[in-house]
Amino acid sequence: MAQEEKSGSGCGSSSSTILQFVPFNSLADEGFWHRLSSLKLNKYGIDDSPIPITGFYAPCSHSQVSNHLRLLAESLPTDENDQSSMPAISRGNRNRCPVPGTLYNTNTLEAFHALDKKSLLKEEANKIWQDIHNGRAVEDSAVLSRFLLISFADLKKWSFHYWFAFPALVLDPPATLVESKRASEWFTSEEVKSVSVACNDWRNSSLTADVPFFFISIASNSHATIRHLKDWEACQADNQKVLFGFYDPCHEKDPGWPLRNFLALISSRWNLKSVHFLCYRESRGFMDMESSLVIEALITAPQGLNDRQLVPNAVGWEKNKNKYVSRCINLATSMDPTRLAISAADLNLKLMRWRALPSLNLDELSSVKCLLIGAGTLGCQVARMLMAWGVRKITLLDNGRVAMSNPLRQSLYTLDDCLDGGDFKALAAAKSLKRIFPAVEAKGEVMAIPMPGHPVTNQEEKSVVDDCSRLYDLVDSHDAVFLLTDTRESRWLPTLLCASANKITITAALGFDSFLVMRHGPGPFSSAHANTSSVDMENLAQTDKGGKRLGCYFCNDVVAPTDSTANRTLDQQCTVTRPGLAPIASSLAVELFVSILHHPDGMFAEGDFTNSTSSSGGSEPPLGILPHQIRGSLFHFSQMTLVGHSSNSCTACCSTVVSEYRKKGIEFLLQAINHPTYLEDLTGLTELKESANSFKLDWDDETDDFDEDDCVEI
Repeated sequence: MAQEEKSGSGCGSSSSTILQFVPFNSLADEGFWHRLSSLKLNKYGIDDSPIPITGFYAPCSHSQVSNHLRLLAESLPTDENDQSSMPAISRGNRNRCPVPGTLYNTNTLEAFHALDKKSLLKEEANKIWQDIHNGRAVEDSAVLSRFLLISFADLKKWSFHYWFAFPALVLDPPATLVESKRASEWFTSEEVKSVSVACNDWRNSSLTADVPFFFISIASNSHATIRHLKDWEACQADNQKVLFGFYDPCHEKDPGWPLRNFLALISSRWNLKSVHFLCYRESRGFMDMESSLVIEALITAPQGLNDRQLVPNAVGWEKNKNKYVSRCINLATSMDPTRLAISAADLNLKLMRWRALPSLNLDELSSVKCLLIGAGTLGCQVARMLMAWGVRKITLLDNGRVAMSNPLRQSLYTLDDCLDGGDFKALAAAKSLKRIFPAVEAKGEVMAIPMPGHPVTNQEEKSVVDDCSRLYDLVDSHDAVFLLTDTRESRWLPTLLCASANKITITAALGFDSFLVMRHGPGPFSSAHANTSSVDMENLAQTDKGGKRLGCYFCNDVVAPTDSTANRTLDQQCTVTRPGLAPIASSLAVELFVSILHHPDGMFAEGDFTNSTSSSGGSEPPLGILPHQIRGSLFHFSQMTLVGHSSNSCTACCSTVVSEYRKKGIEFLLQAINHPTYLEDLTGLTELKESANSFKLDWDDETDDFDEDDCVEI
């Protein structure tokens, strides 16, 4: 890396010494790094193409402190759909002169250290050199201060490695200092007043406040005028003093870094030998004649100065504690813990979109509202898996309390939740979810689910009616419902409500070493209810595809749900399963739900089999096939996908039941709860069973002609 010249001149100096410059200092705001992290995760991914950015600086405004070139959140492009677009910068801010820059953000720390810094600096210097020769530097003088930034963003640790460079063209031979004085000493008293007024007007105009390079012409009557660089010809009147002015960000006795490329422009374009500069500095928003400098320098035109192809050498990598090394900033300690948790939680999901799953819809996942009916072994696991997928709105419904036997298998509870009779599971689970991830919107609902086969007395009827109404409101206000209870009859009312409201419904059920995970098909009147979801479900089909509806949990039953808990031993009352079964079923239930959200047909998609062609037509869904039922066995360590269509006699989702519920409401529900055969009579199952019982088979007892070839393997 090239070394810049060391400083050594001072105010009032008149000896012929090499003109020295004070290097630029950088300052990257926290907002810049947060914005870069967001773009990296959400848009750029592994694309390490150069990114146009904008830095800001202003004239020195303090006698003891130099101004930095700053990077802010708005320094990065605002259009996330176009990496090459320039940041949208408002002009006319006197405290923020915009300077174009280029960012190279690498994907690994090794790539950051391996960057060819010499070549990168030379490339940026060439841009400045071309701007000088093609006239752009005269039209937009800010390009003379073009800068370079290389970085690596470690988004797991929230640390950022970076290094700034401010390319400066090196004149050979270098410019020499003839004289350096305070502006108050160099100008006459009349000129001091006139120049101060002209500079203050220039700085206060929204058209010129952020134009950092200019001319100052002083007429014989001491009247000062400030002009743009493109107005050079207007400064050539006789008997005029002409000074080249620039906003000087440094407070020291030597001029600031922007003068270096200004010298190259002056030498190349106007071929001047002796030049006067005004290093413009301020105090309290006005020109400060005491700190501003007027410098006279001699420029010896180097050989090949007018050759666009012969780019001068360049220096400019910023020092870190007087060494040419990169810097590192860690923002984890300064971030709000909740915000840090959100960023960390979303990291894996956003990384999926880089390569594996570009179509992953995080907005839909974060806005979808999920109701989990049952907060036991399955409910705890499903809630955690939903959070891992980015679901942020979860309601858990249960009326049980945490028992001493629960924490080992139900992952949201601890021993403290079991004390003093045990906390309500729904409330304890919601509280636990917030401890795990503070940004989740988790709620607990303590209530019992009215069930067929569990008759209620007249005294209990009001409470049951209230529970039915409450459950209806909960189903109606959510987009998806998970049925995770441990009895068959407790799933009936939620299934009916979901079929009527056409909600995404997922069932997970456990045996000792087997499980069932399934998605319910749309309701029998789905077309009329496709828009009931409060979340934007435009990607879900809103009309039936014409095929037969997929069945619900009850469609294969030929009996109505009844009381399954009566007259049972302890091992039959408890959900006795192999411990590894619930996590498997819960994970599959959530994966099935996420697949529904990302399938082009949504909940209306047909059921796929393993190794079958997807039902979505020609295009493969982003998450693979979308089965109807998944049945697994730990005994055989096996798993299979099945499809079961809806039954016209289903006690929960057939058109007869849903129509009767819509017509009679709570009267229908009380009939189903109090009378065991009501649902069977309504759906025709009673008649079906009577027909089956009366059906007689004539058996052929002759076995002499038995032939094994007549058997068919099933």
